[in-house]
Amino acid sequence: MPYSLKSSVHSELIIKKSRFIGCVQPMTDRASAQAVVDSLRVQHPGAAHVCWALLAGGQSAAVDDGEPGGTAGRPMLDVLRHQDLEGVLATVVRYFGGVKLGAGGLVRAYTDSVAQALLHAEKIERQVWVELECTLPYSHEGLLRREVDAAGAQLLEVSHQAQVVARFKLVQGAAAGFVQRLNDLTQGRVGWLDDGGQARR
Repeated sequence: MPYSLKSSVHSELIIKKSRFIGCVQPMTDRASAQAVVDSLRVQHPGAAHVCWALLAGGQSAAVDDGEPGGTAGRPMLDVLRHQDLEGVLATVVRYFGGVKLGAGGLVRAYTDSVAQALLHAEKIERQVWVELECTLPYSHEGLLRREVDAAGAQLLEVSHQAQVVARFKLVQGAAAGFVQRLNDLTQGRVGWLDDGGQARR
């Protein structure tokens, strides 16, 4: 079960006069991550490097930002993977202290910066949401709305055609039980639509 983080957490290390300011925070996509990194560059104009790693499915990234290849972004990403995290951004701002650390020293410094921040981070179970779409008679619209609320689902769209067409999302683990309950309550009068808009039974 992958986890995300409840909120952002910071760390700070001084290694051979270089200052490493680490941060881990929940993040869903690369565009949002890039905005955070751009903001850090503005906040730290004197920093030598702003390295980062994003673990977010197909939008994952590892950026060394001028450090020798493979010494910053990739080790940071490995720490996130090792902690079974998903939807998390790790950033490390480095102020160069005049002493070179070598490849091994850099890997340790960036790894430790992320690991130190994660020591104080609160992990939360990451919930995967799925979208469902169905058709049902007008007489059952009120029932559907009550069941959606009771299940903690989010109603996304309702249109009124020959029948009511509703689209909503809920936690993946609750989807099968929700479908079964609605089928039972309506005696099978709900038509479930697949991604192509075709009814499935």
